[in-house]
Amino acid sequence: MNIKYNYSLLSHNTFGLNFSRMNIKYNYSLLSHNTFGIDVKAEEFIEFYTVDEALDLSKTLNHKKWFVLGQGSNLLFLNDFKGVVLHSGIRQMEKIKEDNQFVYFEVGSGVVWDQFVEIEKVKAIDTATSQLMEFSKENCQYGYRQSIFKNQYKGRYILTSVVFRLSKKPNFRLHYQHLEEEVRKRGNINLQTIRETIIQIRSQKLPDFRTMGNAGSFFVNPVVSKVHFQRLQSEYPEIPHYYVSETEEKIPAAWLIEQCGWKGKQVGKVAVYAKQPLVIVNCGGASGIEIKQLAEEIQLSVKNKFDIQLQPEVNYIE
Repeated sequence: MNIKYNYSLLSHNTFGLNFSRMNIKYNYSLLSHNTFGIDVKAEEFIEFYTVDEALDLSKTLNHKKWFVLGQGSNLLFLNDFKGVVLHSGIRQMEKIKEDNQFVYFEVGSGVVWDQFVEIEKVKAIDTATSQLMEFSKENCQYGYRQSIFKNQYKGRYILTSVVFRLSKKPNFRLHYQHLEEEVRKRGNINLQTIRETIIQIRSQKLPDFRTMGNAGSFFVNPVVSKVHFQRLQSEYPEIPHYYVSETEEKIPAAWLIEQCGWKGKQVGKVAVYAKQPLVIVNCGGASGIEIKQLAEEIQLSVKNKFDIQLQPEVNYIE
């Protein structure tokens, strides 16, 4: 049973706090909160709407198993979650300053932002101290599918907002494969034609999660040593690669998976997407465990054939 309280929960919640505005549910289905379409339940689900509410929550989490759920597009639930799932409902957007070159907006962590341009800073609550912190974009240590919040600070911070620096002078980056060529087919190069083109390219490569559950790219493109790459190149001259440094090369995980014969292959209720082998799809009714098992089979075959250990981009939630 899903229970939503719109009155004071001071005497009705395990935290003993007055969450009069929060959306609190128990034994709550997360089916609509993850793009894999896994039907699991959260013991408690709390949506907060202000920074003060998030601060109050942070003071009570040290004795609870918890995590923050966004759009659910980068995770895989393996079981029902025996703890608290937090979801940001902070959706305010405010222009905080402007100069001749840039406009700065502070955007709540509950906003679904279609196109990020350039991050200036991130605001988050440290659950260890219940203090509101600010991180510059440099301190966030953003990299290829990495950040400080995914690594050493994983499970410590509740993000409340992001400050974006939006340039008044367009600086279009069209270096991705044939992006510029495709954009020009739509007419002038501007924000609208770039956005439309990127959406079209993504739709051609990725299935719609509303009809076929998936989390986009399941694995990270591996980076290997130059020596290892040259050894593989001698055996597979056609192997695609991207320069990383004088000592490293990046190899597309999709190519490795396809070479192992997984493209389009279905095992039970789970399959490797026929148009993009980097995507694992829920064909209907699959469990998180079944998806994880297929991912592990793929990892094992790539390891055996290429001596490369693929790392999941998707976070496993138990």
